[in-house]
Order: sequence, then C-alpha cells, then structure tokens
Amino acid sequence: MLQLNLISKITIRKYFKKKFKKRLRTNEWIRIPQVQLIDETGKDLGVLDTNEARKIALEKELDLVEVDPTKNPSICKIMDFGKHLYKVAKQERIHKARQKKTETKGVRFSLRTFSNDLNFKAKQAYKFLKQGHKVKIEVILKGREKAHRDLAKEKIEEFLKIISDFNEQEGEKFKIITEQEAKRSPLGLIMIIASKLN
Repeated sequence: MLQLNLISKITIRKYFKKKFKKRLRTNEWIRIPQVQLIDETGKDLGVLDTNEARKIALEKELDLVEVDPTKNPSICKIMDFGKHLYKVAKQERIHKARQKKTETKGVRFSLRTFSNDLNFKAKQAYKFLKQGHKVKIEVILKGREKAHRDLAKEKIEEFLKIISDFNEQEGEKFKIITEQEAKRSPLGLIMIIASKLN
C-alpha cells in the first residue's frame, strides 16, 4: 500500500510539472517590497517600491511582469503580458516546426544479394539520406557465412559506392558520413550512415 501511494505521488508530481510550466509573476502576484523597473521602451527606471511600479504600469494600461526573480531586487518590466505570451507561444511553434525529425531507416541484404537488388536497396537508402534520415545498413550472414565477415565488409563498401554514385549523378547534394563503423551483430554486420549537406 505504501509503495502504491509513493508511485501515485510521483506520477502526480510529474503531471503537475508538465501541466503547469514555470510562469512569470505579474501585477498583484509580485509580493516583494522593491523591484528594479524597466519600462516598455527598455529604459531603466531604477529601484522602486512594488506598489509604485504597479501604479506606473496601470497608468500606461500595461502589466508589471517579473522577468528575473533571481536578482536582488527582482527585475520587473512594464509590458502587455497577453502579447508577450502570444509571441512566446508563436516562437515555440516556429521552433518545433523547424526541428527536423530524423529517423533511423533500415536496409537489409545478404552476401547472396544480386547487383540489381543491391542497386534497388541503394536507391532506397539514397532516398532516405536525401530526406535527412540516418540509414542502418545490415548485412545478414547465415550459417558458415559468419566466418566470412571480410566479405560482408566488402559488400557494404560496394553498397556505399553505389549510393555515392547516385549522389554524384544528382550533383553531390550531400556528403555521406559514417555514424557507426561496421560492427558485429547477432545477424551479421551493422553500419549506420547519415548525410551532411555540402
């Protein structure tokens, strides 16, 4: 019962951390005696009583916002708080949209894969790299093939050459970089490559 109580408390704490982000204190919520005041144009008005700073903000029909509570006295700015929140939300949306979501796409083949199939898979890998994704190349080795890992490395090099040929045909749009060198895996060999714009 005690453990269940502890788990529920932790989940509640996590929920409230996500739900209620750290907010700036405004107007009546600023309960310190003095503040360093900056007006809406960015001019420093010096250290004032909080009530006096509130009155100045009210006269200008704006809000008094505590922008830096870590300083002594706290730094407060006169601004339109609604507009400020809108700008911050807009910047976050733009930032999220600009963030590229990269995935690791996989391409598998074996030592017995013929050149036309290898070309097809290389074309797929090239398409993934062009989109900005990472590509995990997996060479599957079965039975006694596992003793010939050097042949698997040669197959990977052949595969990379085909991809770089596609890149040259397109006018070298990006550089192929190795994120993880070829290493052993339970199925054979694995290598991860990515693209870097020229």
